[in-house]
Amino acid sequence: MATTWDADEAKLSLTTSGRIAHAGSRVAKPIGSAGLAGSAGPRARRRLGPGPAIPFGLQIGPALLVLTWVVGSALGWIDPRILSAPWTVVEAFVRLIEQGRLQDNFVTSATRALLGLSIGLLIGTILAVIAGLSRIGEALIDGPVQIKRAIPTLALIPLLILWFGIGESMKVTTIALAVIVPIYIHTHNALRSIDSRYVELAETLRMSQKDFILQVVLPGALPGFLLGLRFAVTLCWVSLVVVEQINATSGLGYMIDLARNYGQTDVILVGLVVYVLLGLVSDGLVRLLERRALSWRRTLAN
Repeated sequence: MATTWDADEAKLSLTTSGRIAHAGSRVAKPIGSAGLAGSAGPRARRRLGPGPAIPFGLQIGPALLVLTWVVGSALGWIDPRILSAPWTVVEAFVRLIEQGRLQDNFVTSATRALLGLSIGLLIGTILAVIAGLSRIGEALIDGPVQIKRAIPTLALIPLLILWFGIGESMKVTTIALAVIVPIYIHTHNALRSIDSRYVELAETLRMSQKDFILQVVLPGALPGFLLGLRFAVTLCWVSLVVVEQINATSGLGYMIDLARNYGQTDVILVGLVVYVLLGLVSDGLVRLLERRALSWRRTLAN
């Protein structure tokens, strides 16, 4: 249906300009869904993603946690015998630096972690490439790695002590074993997930095995490798904390265990804060590397 306006009754006063506007002799204006949609204009597209990034968003949670700790200690809600106040921890931090204990233990722990992480990365990547590109390699490698995945690395410590003693070899081996599994799992999965069309294209172009690995395999497996690297870094520090509390004579874990014997909560918290900082910094470096190496990807996060 349509309504009509008579030309004589279509005189409208424009208050903004004071002029008289005359409508046409007969104008038809359809009323309906099409007319309403046309008058309202195109509907704005609704964004379904998480939205724009919040500046310093990743620091908000830790900042609130520290603020709760400060307020609770200042108001006496937290017993200092259970959890030392932040300013007490800062004093212990300065004291340990002046004594040189913190620097020595930090260097020892960092050396163990980096050595174990490097060995685990190398072995895990090589195993993943062999298993991902060869059926024979997969048959020989994937099964034992899956068995290792089902066994917690820390459960192997008694056996590793019998094999390597309680020296540095046992500690580095434990860290390496913890790192191998996430690197292998994610890299192998990424290799198996490479689009077969890329493989067919490489065969059509008659690529050599070396060019195929460098130009197709490694770029295709890079996202999975970096994801595995983030898990590997976390497990590296977790394993380090444990092995340094087993008959160790140096390292951050040894410092924490010694402080436990003397009831020094502030020293324990200093060691934990250093571990937290190491974990956050290392994870941040991996995420920065991921953003730079995978800047070409368009994902929900960016």
